[in-house]
Amino acid sequence: MRMRNLIALMSIFSAAPVAVAADLPGRGGALSPAPMFVQNAPFSWSGFYAGLNAGYGWGSYSKAANTIMGKQSGGELGVQVGYNYQYGNLVLGVEGDVNGSWLSGSRNPLVGVATRGSLDWYGTLRGRAGFAADRALIYVTGGYAGGEVKSNIVSVAPAFVETTSGWRNGYALGAGIEYAFTNSISAKAEYMYMNLGSQTLFLANLPAPSSYSASIIRAGVNYHF
Repeated sequence: MRMRNLIALMSIFSAAPVAVAADLPGRGGALSPAPMFVQNAPFSWSGFYAGLNAGYGWGSYSKAANTIMGKQSGGELGVQVGYNYQYGNLVLGVEGDVNGSWLSGSRNPLVGVATRGSLDWYGTLRGRAGFAADRALIYVTGGYAGGEVKSNIVSVAPAFVETTSGWRNGYALGAGIEYAFTNSISAKAEYMYMNLGSQTLFLANLPAPSSYSASIIRAGVNYHF
């Protein structure tokens, strides 16, 4: 009986070091903590930006002047600067741009009569309001627009030349989408309608009141400061 108790006691003591060793850290030292997942901060549209844009547009006069002058089309190239403020998913901002334009067109409305119209420069100062889904921004825009519109009418019989040129004031409305590829670089595509106000053309001293409007489709790249 005593022999059995002694053997059982020896078995317990011999197994104890093995159990303790199983709970000890390995020879490499203390156990390393599990890696922590670090989530990147969401992108913010707030701040100043500046960039370039290029596109294509169509212009036309209204009323009788459209019959005389016809339509214009051509490219445009410009620069823009702006500022955004983001609150949640809402992005509010203001943007201004100055653009050189090659919208032009000519026609012969009557025998011996040649006309040409063009939009040489235009600029806008607009507010923007949009919805941001992280790096994607969908927005609408609207505000002031002005442009240098030229109209030229040449007649052989009776012989006369009528040239009207000047800066017109009006408004612009549009919408677009912008995507930030990095924290500093974004690209956009937008459509903008401009109405540049009324003007009176003359054909052989006969007044032809009209307004001038243009539709612009353009793409741009912005750098965010």
